[in-house]
Amino acid sequence: MADGIKNKVAIIGMGCTKFGERWEMGSEDLMIEAFKEVMEDAGIEKKDIQAAWYGSCFDEVNVGKAATPLSLALKLPFLPVTRVENFCATGSEALRGAAYAVASGAYDICLALGSEKLKDTGYGGLPEMSTAMGTKNRFIMPGLTAPGGFAMMATRYFSKYGISPEEGKKILARISIKSHKNGVKNPKAHLRREITEAQALNAPMIAWPLGLFDCCGVSDGAAAAIVCRADLAKNFRPDPVYIKALQIAISSGEEMMYTDWDGTYVQTATVCAERAYKEAGITKPREEINMMEVHDCFSITELVAMEDLQISERGKAGYDVMDGFFDIDGKIPCQPDGGLKCFGHPIGASGLRMMYEMYKQLQGKAGDRQINDPKIGLTHNMGGFPAMNLISVCIAGL
Repeated sequence: MADGIKNKVAIIGMGCTKFGERWEMGSEDLMIEAFKEVMEDAGIEKKDIQAAWYGSCFDEVNVGKAATPLSLALKLPFLPVTRVENFCATGSEALRGAAYAVASGAYDICLALGSEKLKDTGYGGLPEMSTAMGTKNRFIMPGLTAPGGFAMMATRYFSKYGISPEEGKKILARISIKSHKNGVKNPKAHLRREITEAQALNAPMIAWPLGLFDCCGVSDGAAAAIVCRADLAKNFRPDPVYIKALQIAISSGEEMMYTDWDGTYVQTATVCAERAYKEAGITKPREEINMMEVHDCFSITELVAMEDLQISERGKAGYDVMDGFFDIDGKIPCQPDGGLKCFGHPIGASGLRMMYEMYKQLQGKAGDRQINDPKIGLTHNMGGFPAMNLISVCIAGL
C-alpha cells in the first residue's frame, strides 16, 4: 500500500537569489545565480545531477512551454529536464517532481529550480483573474481581480465571526507589521523596511479592506534545491533536511457552484493539510509544527491559512495574531524571512523560496532571524482565488 515519501528524500542543497526589481538581469541570469549557490551548498558537480525539474509560469519571457531555457542557461547537455507550471505553486511543483523521481528509485540526485522574471512581463499586480486563468474564465468570472476576490473573503470573515471593520483591519495590519519586521533582517528580501500600525491602516486602499500593505508586491527571483535519496544524504553534508510530506490538491471549482462553502476558508487547503499531516505522521499541528512559510499574497490569506492548517481554531486566528503567537519569537513563527510581503511573488520561484527559509532555519543558518531550535517546518503555497484554487503543503524536518 502506498505510504508517501516521508523520509525517503533529503534536501542536500538550496540556493536563492535576491528578490526584487532585477532589471540588470535576465531570467537566465537569475537561474545561474540560484544554481551557483545550490551547487556550492550541496558540494556536488554538474555531472552528479541525473534529472531536473524547471518551474516557470509566464510565457512572455520563456519560449513556449519548453524546458530548454534551464538547459541552455545552466549548460546541462542531454540531461532529462521537465518544465512544470501550476500557477502560484509552480516552484513547489518543481520540487515535487524532483522529490518523487528520487523517491521512486528512478534517480539518486535531482535538481528543482523555479525562476520568474515577472517585472519584464509588464505584470502590474492587478490583472483580471479571468485573463490570467484562461479564456473560459472570462465568461464565468468577468472583471474579477485577485485583490477583489480576497477582499470579499475578508469582509465575509469579519461578518461571520462578528469582527468589526476597525478590529479586522487592525488584525490584518498586525500580520503585515510582523512580516515586514522579519524582512528587515533578510538581505535577499525585496522590501526591507519596518512599517507601523498607522502606516498599514492609513495606506492607499486597493480593495476594501485590503490596503497597500495588505498586498504582496511584484518582483523577479529564482530559487533551487538539490534532492537525493535519504540514505545517501549524509555522504554530502552532515545536516541534510528530510522531506516529511509533499502534497498538492486542486479544487474542481465546486465551492463557487454550491452554497456549502461560506467564503471564510480555503477548502482545498484544509484537504491538502490533512493529507500532508497524515503523510508526515503529525496529529497535533499546533504542538508539532515549529515554524511556517505560508502564501501571504494578501494578509487575509495568511489569517485564513492559520485556520486551514489547523494551527488556530476557526474564527480564532486573529487572537493568535494579536497575541504574538506567529511572531519570530512566538510559539510558531510565521514568515520568518518576511514572506511574500517582503519578497514579492515571482511565481515560479516562490514555493522553493519558502523551502529555502525552512532549510536554513532547520540547519541553524538563518542569521539574525534564526528561530530557537526548530525541528519541523511547513510551507503552504496557494494559487487561484478563494473559490477555485490549488494548494501545496510541504513539511520538512531533521
